Amino acid sequence: MKLNIVLVEPEIPQNTGNIARTCAALGTKLHLVYPLGFSISEKQVRRAGLDYWDKLEIEEHINFNSFLKKYSPEEHNMFFVTTKGKKVYSEPNYKEMEEVFILFGKETKGLPEEILKKHIDKTIRIPMREGIRSLNLSNSVSIVAYDIFRQADFFNLEKISSYNLRIKLIIIYSLFIFIKLII
Repeated sequence: MKLNIVLVEPEIPQNTGNIARTCAALGTKLHLVYPLGFSISEKQVRRAGLDYWDKLEIEEHINFNSFLKKYSPEEHNMFFVTTKGKKVYSEPNYKEMEEVFILFGKETKGLPEEILKKHIDKTIRIPMREGIRSLNLSNSVSIVAYDIFRQADFFNLEKISSYNLRIKLIIIYSLFIFIKLII
């Protein structure tokens, strides 16, 4: 399964940097739809993404219409994240889909209303308590993206930390040496 995270006109560089880091960790393609509220070379974006930029696949689009022209919602498994979503983000069966696009709007306004109305059956939301306007964009991306990978049994992700494996090998080796010494 191939996951695409699409940020439509993001405004806050730290959010985009954090999302880039999440995409690198998952092996997910990041689409940036212009205009951005910052320069991608800004220090805040780079710092939030740390040293993962070289491990990230990024595709840039000059505007939302050009993205929609290249990746038609009618021809792709595309979901629009909004507080007005018809379904909870965990309802679609993503693991049965070969490729998935998850779209997130700008921090202050979300996705364009006309797009949401046109594709209302493809809108998803993250449940929240009544009276809470929305979650942080980078947190929302993480919640949805990791649930998609959970549904696919964390396909292509390291499930057991190599760090823990090294520790176990060191302990086993130490026990072996200890036993050898006392025999």
